[in-house]
Amino acid sequence: MDTAALLATAAVFAAGVLYWFIWVMGSAEVKGKRAVDLKMGSITKDKVQDKYKQYWSFFRRPKDTVESSEKVPAFVDTFYNLVTDIYEWGWGQSFHFSPSVPNRSHRDATRIHEERVVDLIEARPGHRILDVGCGVGGPMRAIAARSGSTVVGITINEYQVSRARSHNRKAGLDGACEVVCGNFLQMSFEDCSFDGAYSIEATCHAPRLEDVYAEIYRVLKPGGFYVSYEWVTTGLFRADDPKHVETIQGIERGDALPGLRAQDQIAGVARKVGFEVVEERDLALPPAGPWWTRLKMGRLAYWRNHVLVSVMTLLRLAPKGVVEVHEMLYETARHLTNGGETGIFTPMHMILCRKPIDKASS
Repeated sequence: MDTAALLATAAVFAAGVLYWFIWVMGSAEVKGKRAVDLKMGSITKDKVQDKYKQYWSFFRRPKDTVESSEKVPAFVDTFYNLVTDIYEWGWGQSFHFSPSVPNRSHRDATRIHEERVVDLIEARPGHRILDVGCGVGGPMRAIAARSGSTVVGITINEYQVSRARSHNRKAGLDGACEVVCGNFLQMSFEDCSFDGAYSIEATCHAPRLEDVYAEIYRVLKPGGFYVSYEWVTTGLFRADDPKHVETIQGIERGDALPGLRAQDQIAGVARKVGFEVVEERDLALPPAGPWWTRLKMGRLAYWRNHVLVSVMTLLRLAPKGVVEVHEMLYETARHLTNGGETGIFTPMHMILCRKPIDKASS
């Protein structure tokens, strides 16, 4: 084979590979989001790079100024505009971690982690359940299908609302799953209007945990259960260890968090707003398998996807700024992995609460 023919063959092969990964390959979990369809939520293409720079500048500020800022919800909204499609493309429709399960796929482990909620809050047919910070609705659909309950999700991001509704229709669950756009710190729902509630790795975005817990308490019926999987630092974290501090700050900045709370603070906050604490434990502890395994296994996929988003940016199929967002997520994954391996961070500190009947009635 002469050089020209060899080069032509190589070019055709490369074009085929590029076509497969950009136009054909969909989400890691459920096909439906192709690389060529990557958007930055409701941000127009010409504003993506500016919005990313504004986001990064805000979360690089000292932690105490971020925690006290009224701008946090707006920047959380910006964050999810920037990352939602990348999350769906590279991770799936459930934007959370789960313990690895021997001989089971990541998708199975995710479903098991989500369906645990059904048993914890005793969800059943006829119940109206609140999903606090629902994202694009992966957990909502799993919980609605398993429990027979009606699940209402709230997310601050309008683009996620449209994605969740689209997925609900495709799954045939639009009658059981409702999605509204709103701030979970100021929900528009009536008092005592839900039989149960849950949040999966979502309330970490609240500047003050008591504010979102108080809202959940308000809308929950007397006797109703609420379970949350919280992102927290563990007792192994040392504030005087520079490596520990770097890891935690890396997680906060790369995930739009005003400040991670300590594991031993969560129950006190729940009791402060009126909840009874029924159970509290770290679901990441043995015998659970490491939740960060998927992040480590995804490093090769990262480099593949990094090449793809770079090529798409060059071809103007993706807006300027996508490469920077992708790099930020990879760096954040490194910090998350460090947090898991050292044991100073867990994304699944489970707290199960109940709204007392007597206090609510009085």
